[in-house]
Amino acid sequence: MRTRAEEKRTIRTALWGILFFIAVRFIVSIFSAQEMNTNAFKTVYILLGSCCLAASFAIFAQGWLLFSHKLSRYRLYTAALFLCVAIFDMLQTISLMEVPFFGHVMTRGDGLWLQFLSKLFLTAGILVIYTFMDSMVKVSHKKRVLVATAIFAMLGAVLFSLVRHMLPPLESQGQINALMKLTGIGIVVICLSGITLMVYRCRKERAPSLLIIIRALIYTVIGQGLILNAGSIYAIDYLLGTLSCSISYYLMLKGVYRSTIEDPFREQQRIEAKMNYLAFHDDLTGLPNKRRLTQRLDKLMHESENGRTGVVVFNINRFKNINDSLGHQAGDRLLQLVGNRLKRNTLSREEVFSMGGDEFAVIMPLLLDADAAMNRSRVLMQLFDKPITIDDYDYHITLCAGMAIFPEDGDTAEQLIQNADTAVHHAKDYGMDVRHFVPAMHLKAKERLKLENDLRKALGNNEFYLEYQPLVHLETTEIVGMEALLRWKHPKRGNVPPQEFIPLAEESGLIVPLGEWVLRTACLQNKKWQDAGYKPICVSINLSMRQFLQPQLADQIGEILVEIGLEPKYVELEITESMTFDKETAFDQLRRLKDLGVFISIDDFGTGYSSLHYLKNMPIDRLKIDRSFVNEVMSDRNDAAIVSTIASMAHHLQLKVTAEGVENEEQLHFLRKQRCHEGQGYYFSKPVPPADFEKAFLLQ
Repeated sequence: MRTRAEEKRTIRTALWGILFFIAVRFIVSIFSAQEMNTNAFKTVYILLGSCCLAASFAIFAQGWLLFSHKLSRYRLYTAALFLCVAIFDMLQTISLMEVPFFGHVMTRGDGLWLQFLSKLFLTAGILVIYTFMDSMVKVSHKKRVLVATAIFAMLGAVLFSLVRHMLPPLESQGQINALMKLTGIGIVVICLSGITLMVYRCRKERAPSLLIIIRALIYTVIGQGLILNAGSIYAIDYLLGTLSCSISYYLMLKGVYRSTIEDPFREQQRIEAKMNYLAFHDDLTGLPNKRRLTQRLDKLMHESENGRTGVVVFNINRFKNINDSLGHQAGDRLLQLVGNRLKRNTLSREEVFSMGGDEFAVIMPLLLDADAAMNRSRVLMQLFDKPITIDDYDYHITLCAGMAIFPEDGDTAEQLIQNADTAVHHAKDYGMDVRHFVPAMHLKAKERLKLENDLRKALGNNEFYLEYQPLVHLETTEIVGMEALLRWKHPKRGNVPPQEFIPLAEESGLIVPLGEWVLRTACLQNKKWQDAGYKPICVSINLSMRQFLQPQLADQIGEILVEIGLEPKYVELEITESMTFDKETAFDQLRRLKDLGVFISIDDFGTGYSSLHYLKNMPIDRLKIDRSFVNEVMSDRNDAAIVSTIASMAHHLQLKVTAEGVENEEQLHFLRKQRCHEGQGYYFSKPVPPADFEKAFLLQ
């Protein structure tokens, strides 16, 4: 905006200058203007010379002294140039005041030559300086330029004092001669060359300071034009021309001020504003961050008089799976869309913040009670009943929330935020939508942290073991396979349920070495049973998301099988639907696994996000119907329809279908009618240790 405004001012300057020149020539041609007398001439020109001298020294000082750590070629050389110009302007003023110089009193002719030399240095210097591209220079370079400039200016002054008597006159009894007009034309040519060069240089990006300097050169051209058309140095148009040239000094001063003070100051302000923004905003979503949340909440809590202020923290369920499956770019886009949807639908006094990662916070001021915050949180979560579209695909996501209310749940903003965050993790762990903080949650959080620490030691301490659950052919009731299930026997807590430690292992990354241990142990056990002479059966092993996304997974599994000596056809790898978010990556990984010769099954089918369009091309062997559908198959018509549909679809796709969670005879009969191939569940056997599995199923 500022650059555009400077461009308009520059254009207006050129237009007004042309009109001013025409107007002066018109007035002078019509009216016979009287010339100034000698005393008036001296007075006016001494004043103008003093102003130009002051401007020259100001330009030198600004460019030389201010922001010296940010010196550029333009700034440094412009300051040096105006040091020379200031010296010649000072000599010109001395000549008009008839002050002796090197023992000689300078004449009016000397003053005209000094005026010419000053303008020549100015215009030619600007032309030369802006011929080259600007760049930063070292502070040490500044000293060398200062010394060189001072020596050059001194030599120039001495040289002028020596040759001034030999210089031809530029006027005769006040009348401008041809030589003076020729020198004026030279100044105009240099100015126009400088203007053309700078316009060309900044044709793409026009710095405001350069545009101001262009305006200064325009005023110089206007002034020289008026001087060239004046017959006498005492004429009114000569005076106006000199005044116009003096205005150019002011514009030069303004341009240098802009480049040396205003622009660096504004740049500093811009950088500070950006740093302040980054300090209090999330770079990805653009929302205020946790630091700003703490400030705003603290302010509201201090302003609140017997009122309640709540903070609700929202967490995206299964975001890690989405992020791992679709990639970080899609995950970032999901966070942006969630943040935007929350922000667009907040009430007037509510504020949305990014907590980092997959968490957002909403401040709810002036609450009546906790139920109001609970209801409002559910309203915000219902916004995500509508799917989110990423790369032309719709994804259904859900949120859980944790809330804390001042003053009941905390005395400080930090405490309130921490308690709300504790509540949301409690809600996530227990599969709830919204939880209001209660002090007992802190104990649960501490236990969770301690459990994670114990989990890191458990693998090295041999605290994990496997149990096996048989896979039964539904028609013949023959054992055709087994699923290896991980168990953890804590030295103090005893057996820890998998639903407690498996999510912790996934979050901490321990699931990768743990999954490799499960694979190796299960394959080794299966090989031992085969070597003992038992009927060979297939062992099913679950893969975690982190394992599945490992580029070298197929190579690792192949090496383990070769090391143990187990044929790949006796291994089945189970993945979940969520692992197939990124179709290209999933298909590539599945093909590499199939090339090994192992079997692939999709576990918990029907609970994820798989597209049937991709399912028909996916290199898999089996679908496992989730137990949540099988449990109510005899009492819920919808579950029965889902099981029937999945079984029928599997047959048409020439896939085997296995039902999980079979617990009674009625379910078994129903599944047989749907032509399910295999089943597993407590009806046949619960997961048992290797020795019990061997006695119960392999010795038969």
